[in-house]
Amino acid sequence: MEITYASPSSTDFADGSSMPTSTRPVRIIPLQHPSTTSSSSSASSSTWAALSRWKSKVQSMTWVEWLEVFLPCTRWIRTYKWREYLQVDLMAGITVGVMLVPQSMSYAKLAGLEPIYGLYSGFVPLFVYAIFGSSRQLAVGPVALVSLLVSNVLSGIVDSSDELYTELAILLAFMVGVMECLLGLFRLGWIIRFISHSVISGFTTASAIVIALSQAKYFLGYSIVRSSKIVPLIKSIISGADGFSWPPFVMGSIILAILLIMKHLGKTRKSLRFLRAAGPLTAVLSGTIFVKIFNPSSISLVGDIPQGLPSFSIPRAFGYATSLIPTALLITGVAILESVGIAKALAAKNGYELDSNQELFGLGVANIFGSFFSAYPTTGSFSRSAVNHESGAKSGLSGIVMGVLMGCALLFMTPLFEYIPQCALAAIVISAVIGLVDYEEAIFLWGVNKKDFLLWTITSTTTLFLGIEIGVLVGVGVSLAFVIHESANPHIAVLGRLPGTTVYRNTQQYPEAYTYNGIVIVRIDAPIYFANISYIKDRLREYEVEVDRSTSRGPEVERIYFVIIEMAPVTYIDSSAVQALKDLHQEYKLRDIQIAISNLNREVLMTLSRAGVVDLIGKEWYFVRVHDAVQVCLQHVQSLKETPKAADPLSEERLSPFQRLIKQRAEDSSVAELESGSKDIDPQLEPLLSRKSS
Repeated sequence: MEITYASPSSTDFADGSSMPTSTRPVRIIPLQHPSTTSSSSSASSSTWAALSRWKSKVQSMTWVEWLEVFLPCTRWIRTYKWREYLQVDLMAGITVGVMLVPQSMSYAKLAGLEPIYGLYSGFVPLFVYAIFGSSRQLAVGPVALVSLLVSNVLSGIVDSSDELYTELAILLAFMVGVMECLLGLFRLGWIIRFISHSVISGFTTASAIVIALSQAKYFLGYSIVRSSKIVPLIKSIISGADGFSWPPFVMGSIILAILLIMKHLGKTRKSLRFLRAAGPLTAVLSGTIFVKIFNPSSISLVGDIPQGLPSFSIPRAFGYATSLIPTALLITGVAILESVGIAKALAAKNGYELDSNQELFGLGVANIFGSFFSAYPTTGSFSRSAVNHESGAKSGLSGIVMGVLMGCALLFMTPLFEYIPQCALAAIVISAVIGLVDYEEAIFLWGVNKKDFLLWTITSTTTLFLGIEIGVLVGVGVSLAFVIHESANPHIAVLGRLPGTTVYRNTQQYPEAYTYNGIVIVRIDAPIYFANISYIKDRLREYEVEVDRSTSRGPEVERIYFVIIEMAPVTYIDSSAVQALKDLHQEYKLRDIQIAISNLNREVLMTLSRAGVVDLIGKEWYFVRVHDAVQVCLQHVQSLKETPKAADPLSEERLSPFQRLIKQRAEDSSVAELESGSKDIDPQLEPLLSRKSS
């Protein structure tokens, strides 16, 4: 379909009332305007359509699909290949279980708890997660970052030697589980996406440094202050230097060196991959054997650990729940960012889909059930999950094997744990958190995006010097400030036409693109709403004044007569922006400037239609393509510069039908070649461009 425009007989085009009458036809694609009735009912109809789709989906679900929703483990149980998967799952479970036992005790000490509570935390949650969790490779249990958060908040409430400290840690596990379940059920996991990766990287880097320094007391042989800030830790280490003891320092350093070497060899050489998982067990065994042989009095030991499985008990101390809410939220955020992120990455590598909200619900149920059996907050471990994946785990059966191994350790091996040196457990923690110091990310951000590097630096610095909670709040706050700033100051580009085409691109990105005198074409690369409409209006006024005439073509005119707004990237427009657009139209009308709008999506067009903006500007000034708008506007600009000659109707009548047909085909061919860009630019083919102005 084509609509024919011709040069106007008057210059009063601002109100859209005058239409051209005498020049070559211009072919444009007509824009389909929605009716008022359809646009007003579209929102409700789309909502009902979504509800009907959801209803039909629910009604069509079989009992097997319902079972998979509530018990995700049935997905891998139904398709389990026993001959292929059983052996690798058993080996992966044993490998990670051997790694989990010493790590659990180490992380419990980091959390300020007795080692037995670390073992409890690596027992029941594993079985529960294997049933309700949707990841087949994620290894849950105690982790260093969560342990530090637990220690940081609880040490400010009560002394770690008090029984209340343990009760609060168990209560915290229950609260974290409830929050994770609620976020999963209401599908609110997307909220945490507002925390940038730079914030997470800076936070974990600073936390790793604090964790490593907090373990220094087991190497140095004297107590240091418990704090999540680097300055008090360093002061305490320096002030207590008189109590330095060589034996724990030497033993801890040797064990740490062994752990780091084994980890490096396990990562770099596939044939030695087992060394990475065997490192913690090697550290514990070597330290225990040394203590049993030489009995050094200056090296502190773990001491007596109760034997047997945990008993069922309801979490207590609910009176302190209010003060634990911020930490529970923080731990839940860590679970979403780390555990769900790891689980989705492992699912992609192993070729199955994973619902992040269902995964969050599985972690929550694991924490709730764990709190009934004396566990403190658990989540997915990056290091153990990586080892589980590398060991070939194919299903949640590997997690069950880990739990069985932990149960055997609780039943039969706790008397042996009595002689484990504390410096060996500290070395395990330090070797684990060294990998969290992400200096490579900082170097990468410096080279790619200075703003993200600044965000990384602010988060890590505030976490180190002001504490974990303040560091996270500042990092999230600055991250959101950057998001708001980018949203309130969107990118706006001036477009020009690429030679030989009908394509319009950013003139800064494509210097060869040329513009037209009297016309400004701008593209708004963001939704338009109350926060950015003032900025957009200011930029439009600037473009009206600051016109680069060096690359302009067309009739020589003194000012701007048309502003064409390309709205393809605009996915949404709110009422404030609609009102501002009305004001802008009135402002332009007073200065004889016409707005033309191109390439709107359906939702934005319906919003403008319902608000009366389409009728206010004029339906004839809405276009499918930028090129259509340019052709029409250029004809109007040409009419201002040149007085068109009246067409001689008699000369047309003198032509034979055959001559008229040839003339029409020639005109259509010229227009088609121009619009397709198949021919070089010729001033005669360019819409209404004279030779002297080309």
